[in-house]
Parts: sequence; structure tokens; C-alpha cells
Amino acid sequence: MKKTSVFIVDDHQLVIQGLLIMLKDEPGITIAGYATDAEGCRDYFKTKSADVILMDINLAGEGGIELCGYIQKKYPGVAVLALSSFNEGAFVSRMMANGAGGYLLKNASRQEILKAINEVLCGNKFFSFEAGKNYEAALKQQQHLPKLTHREKDIIRLIITGLSNTEISKKLFISIDTVNTHRKNIYQKLQVKNTAMLIRYAMDNPIID
Repeated sequence: MKKTSVFIVDDHQLVIQGLLIMLKDEPGITIAGYATDAEGCRDYFKTKSADVILMDINLAGEGGIELCGYIQKKYPGVAVLALSSFNEGAFVSRMMANGAGGYLLKNASRQEILKAINEVLCGNKFFSFEAGKNYEAALKQQQHLPKLTHREKDIIRLIITGLSNTEISKKLFISIDTVNTHRKNIYQKLQVKNTAMLIRYAMDNPIID
């Protein structure tokens, strides 16, 4: 019987070692390898493959959400299971929108992880209880969120990364006045007054999927 190959992406060695110990003696599982950042994961899949990736979403540099989107576009046959300490609906919905097959919390048991792997390999979705509950709530909330244009979403993403209006204008090849106008419209739509409130709103609501 063919074993399921699992690749791990996490920037904490303790988490990686814990998963290796947890899964190494499972008869239906083989560990394909692991990486501590997105670059290491990308490099691995240039020449090798795996059936499932257990992927932390909070990676140094390029985050797991962006990495998940890349993997799903480049290697659609690879299933991605998010593995995170964050259970907020906004994180779950962004990960799922980028193609993840499920979302596990880092306190998941061995049995839960194995069940999740089996479910996503069958084409099903799997969530840890709290993550799934918050995801459903986020989907309901999303129906009532203000409608943002693609350009407004681009600007919000760049604001979150810490870019100033001048830096955003250069990045997007638009004038500073245009950035200011978009920023004003974003604040009005989301009913926020400053950058801190905007970032908090984006963290709590799936507005830039």
C-alpha cells in the first residue's frame, strides 16, 4: 500500500520535531521532509513532491497564506493543511480562499491530524472545531462587509506591510493624490479613522482575500 507523504513547513523547530515524533511511526505516513520558511518549501517542490503539506501560516518573510496560494497554483495536486495557533475566522477564510484543504490548530491531537490528512486526500475539507466554527461565522459576516475594489484591496495589503503613501504610489505606479483618494475612500467604507484601526479591521475581517 502506498504511503501518504507529508511535508512540514514551520519556523519553529520544536513544532517540527513534535510533528516528526508524532507521525514517524504511523504505518500509512512517510515524512517527505520539512522547511522552516517559504523559500525552503519552494526549493523542495522544484525537484520533489509530497501528497500533503502541514503548513504554518505565520512564517518569517513570506507567510503561509501567500505560500499556500503559490503551491495550489503551481502544484494543484498537493493538498495543504494549515497548522496554526490562530483560530480567528479571518485567518481561516484567507487560508481557505488560497486553496487550503483544511485548517488545524497546533493543539490538534495525533488522531485529529491523521483524520485531517485522510479527509483532504479524499477531496474533503477538515477543520479543528474552533477554527471551523469561526470560519462559518466569518463567511456569514463576509456577506455584510463593505465592497472594496481590487485597487483598494491592493492598497490595504501594502498599508498592512508598513508602506507609506509615497511608497505605495511608487509600488503601484500611481500618483500620491490617487493613493490619498483611495485611502480616504477605504476609511469611509470601513468606518475607520487611522492606520491602526484599518489594520485591526483587516485582521478581524476577511476583506482582502
